[in-house]
Amino acid sequence: MTAFQLPDIDRVSDLIRSVALTEIMPYFRKLDAAGIREKTGPTDLVTLADEAAERALTPALAALLPGGRVIGEEAASEDERVLDRIHGDDPVWIIDPVDGTINFAQGRAMFAVIVALACKGETVAGWIYDPVDGRMATAVKGQGAWLDGRRVHVAAAVPLPQMVGALSTRFCSEEMGKQLEERSAGLGERACLSSAAQEYLRLLEGRAHYSLYHRLMPWDHAAGVLMHAEAGGYSALIDGTAYRPGLLRGSILLAPDRESWQALHATLFD
Repeated sequence: MTAFQLPDIDRVSDLIRSVALTEIMPYFRKLDAAGIREKTGPTDLVTLADEAAERALTPALAALLPGGRVIGEEAASEDERVLDRIHGDDPVWIIDPVDGTINFAQGRAMFAVIVALACKGETVAGWIYDPVDGRMATAVKGQGAWLDGRRVHVAAAVPLPQMVGALSTRFCSEEMGKQLEERSAGLGERACLSSAAQEYLRLLEGRAHYSLYHRLMPWDHAAGVLMHAEAGGYSALIDGTAYRPGLLRGSILLAPDRESWQALHATLFD
């Protein structure tokens, strides 16, 4: 149980939709070079849309939950101490204003807004919104995962050669990347979408069976891991540790159930 009153889920959804409409979509396929800049390198970008959306969401979400803190991806990129808020006792909003910024900057309709709400190191609610096609996924801990008002469940377990998913080698060591490339040959189709949000939506829709990630920034995964669990899925770090939004390092594997997770883990890592 949370020690505070959760804000109305639909009200948060409406806020996210509104911000996407006014602060993100006007820039889609209309950015010039001046509207895009590198943060740590050519694959780590920020656009005017990221910054505008985070500026709008931060005070608006804070106002919905008096005493709540906010962690925004762009704020944390400017000051890493912002991430320390995840470890306090106050509820914390976690914002990825445009997940899939590379896609957005290149005009590809494969991005989304992610918002999570955490308290005392545990994710209690999450939202993923695709402003191009209007899909809105939501979850509250213990209340299931929902997509456009319909309760959703992860795909049924299938044999490993039939498993479709996102197996990323980005952000892992060269040695692990080579191992994963070799050992994943017996799995089904691999499709990385360059957007964790879109990959989580695909899991919720039952169009993929697994995902593997190696960098655990909370704005990328807090909402999605909760949704996946509420949709009946099983996930853990590859050392067996349960995911928490305060964990920033490690690799997380998501699967339809524990048995599938164990089979994937044995194939890829044992």
